[in-house]
Amino acid sequence: MSIKQVSATELKTRIQNEPHLFLLDVREPNEFQYASIENSVLIPLNQIPERLSELDPQQEMVVICHHGVRSSQACMYLVHSGFTNVSNLTGGIDAWSSDCDNSVPRY
Repeated sequence: MSIKQVSATELKTRIQNEPHLFLLDVREPNEFQYASIENSVLIPLNQIPERLSELDPQQEMVVICHHGVRSSQACMYLVHSGFTNVSNLTGGIDAWSSDCDNSVPRY
């Protein structure tokens, strides 16, 4: 199964054009506090199974982590759980910081 990928620059355009796009950050709270994309929602990867009911399976969603590995795992889990409109941020918050918003710290 392949997961849809979105680049940081594509995501920036989509955020501007799609105000209802849901940004799910699956990193740990300390990472999220250090660097995050505005209006993203934190649910750490290990909490997704127990917090699945907080998410809308029909809502368009982009999943974010540090470099794209944990978010890819989260995307696979969400798709297996019936979510139909899920994309992975390729390169994660690191790519966002280097390609779109250098005010977001890199780590």
